[in-house]
Amino acid sequence: MSMIQFHILRNYAASNLNRDEIGAPKTAIFAGSQRGRISSQCLKRAWRSSDIFKNLGPLGIRTKYMPGLVIEQLEKTADDKTLAFAKKNEKLLAGIGKTKPDKNEKQEEREKSKNLNKTAQLIFYSQQDIETCINLILSADLDEKKLKNDITQLKKSKIIKPITFDIALFGRMVTDNSFSQVDTSLQVAHALSTNRVNQESDYFTAVDDLGAKYREDAGAEHLGDCDFNSCCYYEYAALDIDQLKRNLQFSDDAKEKIPYLISTLLLAMVYTSPSGKQNSFAAHSLPSVVCLEKKDKKIPVSYINAFEEPVSYNYSIESAKRLASEIDKTDSKFNTAITKRLWFDINDSCAPDNAEVTASIEEMLEQVADWLQ
Repeated sequence: MSMIQFHILRNYAASNLNRDEIGAPKTAIFAGSQRGRISSQCLKRAWRSSDIFKNLGPLGIRTKYMPGLVIEQLEKTADDKTLAFAKKNEKLLAGIGKTKPDKNEKQEEREKSKNLNKTAQLIFYSQQDIETCINLILSADLDEKKLKNDITQLKKSKIIKPITFDIALFGRMVTDNSFSQVDTSLQVAHALSTNRVNQESDYFTAVDDLGAKYREDAGAEHLGDCDFNSCCYYEYAALDIDQLKRNLQFSDDAKEKIPYLISTLLLAMVYTSPSGKQNSFAAHSLPSVVCLEKKDKKIPVSYINAFEEPVSYNYSIESAKRLASEIDKTDSKFNTAITKRLWFDINDSCAPDNAEVTASIEEMLEQVADWLQ
C-alpha cells in the first residue's frame, strides 16, 4: 500500500469556523459560484491540537519562542549559574533557524522580536530538538565563545534527529541546517462547501443587568455584529504511506506505531471541528459521510468536481449521492489504482458500487488496521 485517501462530508449550521482578514467566514469561487471555505491550515491545526492527537504521546511545538522554552526547562534542572548564563545568551539561541526576518513582517514586529529574543523563523520543534538547544547551554560550561561556536556548528550540521508523529505527518520547512527539513506525508485540501454560500450577519446587543436601575433610557450598553454562514463541506486529504515511513525512519518503534497513528488521524478528522467562534455558535457537527480509499499507486484524486453544480437542497443526503456518483464515474473512466474502498454514511442514503459499507466508524477503524498489517 502506498497511499490512503480521506473523503469527508460534514454539514454545519450557522458558524464562522475560519475567518478572513475582516473577520468574515472564508470563501472561494469554485465553478463560477461562491463557496464556503475552511483552509487546510485551519483543519490541520484543529486535528493536531485536539485531545485525540494528544494520545500519540509527546508532540511537536511550533513556535518562535524557543529561547524562552529552553529557559523554562532549565529552570527545572539547572543550577543558578547555568540559568543566569542561559538568560544572558538568549540572543544567541534566537539566532538558530532562519537568520533574516520575514520580509512581510512589519518593522514594529521586527523590533518586538529583537526585544523578546524570538527566532526569526516559526519552527516546528520535536522534544529532541529542544533538548539539543538545552545541551548547547549545558555543554558550553559558561563559556560564551564556546556557545557561539557550537551554535555555528549546529547551523552547519545537517544532523537528522528523531521527529514526532505530527511533524512526520504535516512536515516542516527550515532555512538552515540546524534542524532537518521534513516533507509532508499528508496533503490536505481546503474544504469547500458543496452548496453555494450565502453570507449572513448577526447583529447583537449586550444589556447591562443594572442598566434599568442606573439609567433613564433602556438602551443596550454594547452593539456589535458577527458574520456567519451555513455550509456542507467536502474535506479531502491524501496520506503518502511511503513518505510517512521515511519521515519516521530515525524514530524508535515509530514504524510499528503507524497503524495507531493513522487510526488516531482518522478519529481526529471525524470528531474535531475548527475552533473559530465556537463560543458564539457551538458548531460541532459530525460527518454525514466518511470514505477511505487504499491505493497501491500514488495517484491522488479529489472528487470535488461532484459539486461543480452547487447542491441546493437536502445538503447531507444530496451531497452524498453526488459524491457516490462521482466516484463511480471516475472508476469507470480511469484506473486510479484503488484496491479497497470503505464507505460510511450516517443516512444510509447511498454508496459507490465498488465500496464496502461500514456500519460505524469503529468498524471502519478495524478495517483500516487490517490494511496496515
